[in-house]
Amino acid sequence: MKFETRRLQLRSWKEGDAPSIFQYASDPAVGPIAGWPPHRTLGDSQDVLNLFLSKPECYAICLKPSDEPIGCVELKLQGGSDLVNNPKECELGYWLGKPFWGQGIMPEAVKEMLRHAFEDCGMERVWCGHYEGNLKSRRVMEKNGFTYRWKTENLEVPLMNETRTGYVFCIERDEWKRQKEKEAEAS
Repeated sequence: MKFETRRLQLRSWKEGDAPSIFQYASDPAVGPIAGWPPHRTLGDSQDVLNLFLSKPECYAICLKPSDEPIGCVELKLQGGSDLVNNPKECELGYWLGKPFWGQGIMPEAVKEMLRHAFEDCGMERVWCGHYEGNLKSRRVMEKNGFTYRWKTENLEVPLMNETRTGYVFCIERDEWKRQKEKEAEAS
């Protein structure tokens, strides 16, 4: 499956994507803030590609016209998220290579994933969370209309062998529709 925005293509992951994943996921600024350790080897990236990124509704973010992944955006469906247990709800997850931070790429990718979640997948709610200190992730959520719901302290982060404070946000279909209408009126 593939989606396009003005600057991006969001496509299914391919077998040969491990070197691109490793290029960005090996940076210690990328994974730990999201709750996973930096990839140490190309084999780590290949394992992540095979075990996690090949799931349905998980997409490589590529800058047009390139087909090279620079990040990931995913709708985690029922059974793939600890935030949802309803088939009409999902959790949004994402990461982006550090050279592409601050360019509006992730808000653009998330906007398209929300459209897909609500229009194509029939979701009623999309949840998203971040760990304390990850203000860039929080800003992506706020730019896309998510609203703060709750904070959890002493949250287990098993891949990092630690506990953290987590913040949970949500956007409901009606809120998303109103936001979309306002954007249409403004343009």
